[in-house]
Amino acid sequence: MAFDSIFKADLFLGQTIIVTGGGSGIGRCTAHELAALGAHVVLVGRKPEKLQGVAQEISDDGGRASWQACDIRDEEAVKALVSQIIEAHGPIHGLVNNAGGQYPSPLASINQKGFETVLRTNLVGGFLMAREVFNQSMSKHGGTIVNMLADMWGGMPGMGHSGAARSGMDNFTKTAAFEWGYAGVRVNAVAPGWIASSGMDTYEGAFKAVIPTLREHVPLKRIGTESEVSAAIVFLLSPAAAFVSGSTLRIDGAASLGSRAWPLHKAQPPSPSFNGFHRAYLPDVLKEGQ
Repeated sequence: MAFDSIFKADLFLGQTIIVTGGGSGIGRCTAHELAALGAHVVLVGRKPEKLQGVAQEISDDGGRASWQACDIRDEEAVKALVSQIIEAHGPIHGLVNNAGGQYPSPLASINQKGFETVLRTNLVGGFLMAREVFNQSMSKHGGTIVNMLADMWGGMPGMGHSGAARSGMDNFTKTAAFEWGYAGVRVNAVAPGWIASSGMDTYEGAFKAVIPTLREHVPLKRIGTESEVSAAIVFLLSPAAAFVSGSTLRIDGAASLGSRAWPLHKAQPPSPSFNGFHRAYLPDVLKEGQ
């Protein structure tokens, strides 16, 4: 089997695209789709075993992928990483700034270290990757960057550190698009809502108990798929988005809209989903009750 992408098979033929956080979840899915469309995908993350596993999957499926372990919060490590990628593969055509992480906690219980750690992962690391890719490659050759946000438009209660970081990344996306446009560089972002991804299985306690009920708070009455996020990323990387820059695309089934003053209707059959990822699997937390 192969990734069932809606895009043409040679869309990124001959291109080098970096995917941070490529060892699991949305990053893994996106890396598979990009490789299926002809790109050489460079997987970046902190855990070599995960990166190796995904690179092997892509190779087994007939695609091309390499990997490099790196803590994107380390400025000197990021500089060296980008330099090594350029030396090995030439100009960088695309960057998917997907790496991130957070933990549930009310603001009053987050200490300074925890707050700063999430900001460094979800905002500073993405900035460092984008800056170095621009300075070392895209400023000379052009390219496309897609940043990862989240549904933080009404605040992010229970994850205020992540909400602050994602909001900052939204503004960074706009600023970079304006400042770097002269070099033929487009910068956009995606903001997924509740997506059926492996990250859901990392939560415990009360937050874990809420996850199976989330679909009831989505107007489309379902959770999104990794493939639906990946497809949006691929579009923004593609020539079809050649005049799109500085934009953030929400992928949340309209969950970020409306208010309590307009309650949702009772559940109807959910809208059809798109799942082209042949190696996708349902998170354990969503299997309960099925």
